[in-house]
Amino acid sequence: MPMTPLDHSAAVATETARLVAAVQDADPATPVPTCPGWTLTDLVRHTGSVQRWFTVLLQQRVQEPPRSRDVDLRLPEQAEDYPAWLAEAAAQAGETFAATDLDAPMWAWGADQHARFWVRRMLCETLVHRADAELALGLKVDIDPALAADAVAEFLTNLPYAVFFAPGTANLRAENRTIRFTRTDGEDSWLVQLRPDGFALTTDTTPGAADATVSASAADLLLLLYGRLDRTSGGVAVSGDDDLLELWFANSAF
Repeated sequence: MPMTPLDHSAAVATETARLVAAVQDADPATPVPTCPGWTLTDLVRHTGSVQRWFTVLLQQRVQEPPRSRDVDLRLPEQAEDYPAWLAEAAAQAGETFAATDLDAPMWAWGADQHARFWVRRMLCETLVHRADAELALGLKVDIDPALAADAVAEFLTNLPYAVFFAPGTANLRAENRTIRFTRTDGEDSWLVQLRPDGFALTTDTTPGAADATVSASAADLLLLLYGRLDRTSGGVAVSGDDDLLELWFANSAF
């Protein structure tokens, strides 16, 4: 059963709590290899800033691209205070979710022009960065398969709109070539078509041939798509046009 905006709202709180728990007693200066140049403090600051920024957008119910990103982030002075600061950001977001009609029309940079877009996007940001923290700390990364599959769908749906912060996506062009992403722990399958004028997730969910295929668990697919996992990793199976896959993975992660 597909996840709903209410599911996404609840999962933001859960994923934030898991991120806070991971970093609470860790050295804030710990490097985060999956986010080169970042420490755990940078990672938590980014996640909390994104949550606060999206919360403001929801509160304002913006109907056009905002002209400013000025938000009172209330950044803590001490690195050790960042986990509590992040938890506070999630609590404020939850209050805003509860007070908002998540099906209301609203500007968004992606495909879904409704308030619910921002809840789902916040969830995906928090989920991936929770995994970043756990990977940095040598902890097991455990992602609910249904949540991972929903995040894979969100990523592939919105990636064609992300060129303004993921400029490499402009290179995802080909003569009507297809890549199929299939989860091995469920029935979901996503077919992406690359055309001369761009690319997009298609509505074709019928299993069948593609120019290249990538198969893995939903969690591994998610980490792979976000560049947190390499396609040569165990548990990931690829076949077909290797040049097409190289084009995709060199230009799609953000």
